Amino acid sequence: MTAQDSPAPLIPVETIRKALLGYRVLAWVTGIWLIALCYEMVMKYGFGDDSLGWIAVVHGWVYFVYLLFTANLAVKVRWPIAKTVGVLLAGTIPLVGIVVEHIQTQKIKEQFGIDTEPESRAHDSA
Repeated sequence: MTAQDSPAPLIPVETIRKALLGYRVLAWVTGIWLIALCYEMVMKYGFGDDSLGWIAVVHGWVYFVYLLFTANLAVKVRWPIAKTVGVLLAGTIPLVGIVVEHIQTQKIKEQFGIDTEPESRAHDSA
């Protein structure tokens, strides 16, 4: 389904673009902090070094914000609940959240005809 085939979205495309950008940023930040959390777990349980315990706290808060941004996007693009839960859970597995972000971003851009850059910036560079 392309932008020409789909009915006009109920939400303005610019609003979807902003929600998508927030989701993308938080998916990457969550993914990076999840990798850091894995490192912290190896250090803690493998080497008895508990000095990096703060990473778990930071990751927990970052993941919470990721949940909010993902839910915001899901409502705006009208994802079914099962897909929303799947994308939310993707942020709990190292690197999977980043892969899912890439796939979902491509689908949303195609579905809503979203360019990489907002129109105002695209015209400024021309």
